[in-house]
Amino acid sequence: MLGLPPIVALPDEPADDPLTASDAAAGAAAVLEQVLETRLRDSRAVDAVFARDLADRVGALVTRGGKRLRTAFAFCGWRAAGGTGDATAVLRTGAALELLQVCALVHDDVMDGSLRRRGGPALHVDMARGHWAAGMHGSAERFGSSSAVLAGDLALAWADDLLTETALGSPHGRRLHEEWRAMRTEMVAGQYRDLHAQATRSSHVDEALDIATLKSALYTVARPLALGGSLAGAGEGTLDALRAAGRNAGLAFQLRDDLLGAFGDPALTGKPADDDLRARKLTYLLAVALRLADAAGDHHAAATLAPDADPRSDRAVERIRAALERTGAREVVEAKIVELTDLSVRHFERTGAAPAVRQEFAALVARASDAAPRRAEGVA
Repeated sequence: MLGLPPIVALPDEPADDPLTASDAAAGAAAVLEQVLETRLRDSRAVDAVFARDLADRVGALVTRGGKRLRTAFAFCGWRAAGGTGDATAVLRTGAALELLQVCALVHDDVMDGSLRRRGGPALHVDMARGHWAAGMHGSAERFGSSSAVLAGDLALAWADDLLTETALGSPHGRRLHEEWRAMRTEMVAGQYRDLHAQATRSSHVDEALDIATLKSALYTVARPLALGGSLAGAGEGTLDALRAAGRNAGLAFQLRDDLLGAFGDPALTGKPADDDLRARKLTYLLAVALRLADAAGDHHAAATLAPDADPRSDRAVERIRAALERTGAREVVEAKIVELTDLSVRHFERTGAAPAVRQEFAALVARASDAAPRRAEGVA
């Protein structure tokens, strides 16, 4: 047990007036501060070097940026299922989701060889630089990667600790833990399918959507919504509607992330805009572009995007971007994002949530996908 004090509401908030999603994100940040204070103190008691090199870096990454979208979606799920009053359990669940996200980011950066994260060096890069600067023996790169794996594991342990405490203190703890357990397995499955697709040089649209669903959609929106709904004692029908809404919104979020991975501004995203292209990751954007190139007989674009093409040079990356534009894939993905956000709002309406909650959910979906649902105007 972490022994955290209850977090009931923000100052001057009436007990019968629930927090907004933005308030919930701020509340989860306050929980994270408390959790980190406890965990870092415990880490220093275990070993000073471990605490300084690993635990402190995990804590810094947790507090360095992040949109806290998972917390906001968990809160929306709670509200949709009738949750009111004391939001402590939801905020702690949101904080656990943020810790789990750090685990995913650290491990993902190692697997992808990414250099930057949240506006700073990726953790494995930072550890490797420290190894080199200190004149330590052995491979700095291997030391950095190995250390980052452990750092991600540490973030996962902290997330599980916090979620377990929350579940033990909730009358709906069993359902909460079931959603959490399923989400963790889906995350690993999605990461492996991503690796597998790169190794097999897959270019299938359906496989790209499967990976996006497992790796991002369920974990980013669908499960957080269901976690929040579980804490409010939602019935299976409401949970099904929340999961369906989240699956569509999460796919829209991932497709937007794919576009940012190809065309985004690193100064705004906090990460390079060409990592996915250099690695030739199987994204929906890439798969659609290949299908369109083949259908149009655009052999130059098809060759540029083909599995056996070498995308490592800057010039090759620019050719890929041009092919994504020329085939019309970028426009197709933009249209798909709007379609998915519309479907998401429709499914969320099936929960019977109050108009204000539906409006807040639509705003969150628009924020996550950078595309306002066409039905958003009708949910107020």
